[in-house]
Amino acid sequence: MAITPPEPKFTASEAFERLLEVLYTLRVECPWDKKQTMESLRHLTIEEMYELADAILEEDHQEIKKELGDILMHLVFYARIAEEKQLFTIIDVLNAICDKLISRHPHIYSDVEVKDDEEVKQNWESIKLKEGNKSVLAGVPKSLPALVKAFRIQDKVRGVGFDWDDKTQVWAKVEEEMSEFKAEYNIESGEIDQEKAEAEFGDLLFSLINYARHIGINPENALEKTNKKFIHRFTYLEQKAKEAGQNLQDMSLAEMDVYWNEAKKIK
Repeated sequence: MAITPPEPKFTASEAFERLLEVLYTLRVECPWDKKQTMESLRHLTIEEMYELADAILEEDHQEIKKELGDILMHLVFYARIAEEKQLFTIIDVLNAICDKLISRHPHIYSDVEVKDDEEVKQNWESIKLKEGNKSVLAGVPKSLPALVKAFRIQDKVRGVGFDWDDKTQVWAKVEEEMSEFKAEYNIESGEIDQEKAEAEFGDLLFSLINYARHIGINPENALEKTNKKFIHRFTYLEQKAKEAGQNLQDMSLAEMDVYWNEAKKIK
């Protein structure tokens, strides 16, 4: 016998209750939903986060809305599984995040004064240490992609004052790391100590990410936009070559550049 679905609601609290009702019903009635565990949902949640990140870069607001819904459903799902195991409930989750936000914003909920967002970040990191975090970097997930992790590491230590005062100092560090990389990789001769060159290249990337942060560029977003731009242009090149009856493998770089330069003129 079919279950009557709950009607759409028009306040935030009622709409959230509707989601809880739907998810809890599926957890009992649907064979797939009943089987899920936190571990089985984990990779799906990661996938949803990447889909949201793509939608944000594409500025696709309808897709952002959809992906936010998917992620919210996952959060409720995890809490429901925990509740079944008598670990915690969605109410515990909501109250815990509210308590944390209140605690870490003493300039709003207490008499602490701040002059800018940097002081807010510094207070945030100091409060975390007082709460029991053993290190400022304890909150950086080990499984983050390396580029994102580098940015987060740098941003975290900035919160306690471990940072360059001026972006010109950061650029000087970039140039220093470039020189050290070149020293390990002789471009003209091609001679290279692979292990040392890799280490120096890592240092160079880290310093470039640091410089990007200092001038207000998110390096992950910047690189992904470049990835998308490259894919668009190369796909155009493939399409035009195919229309002309040409095979990419048989074309010279100069011939391919003709289509590539056409693609650059198209958004």
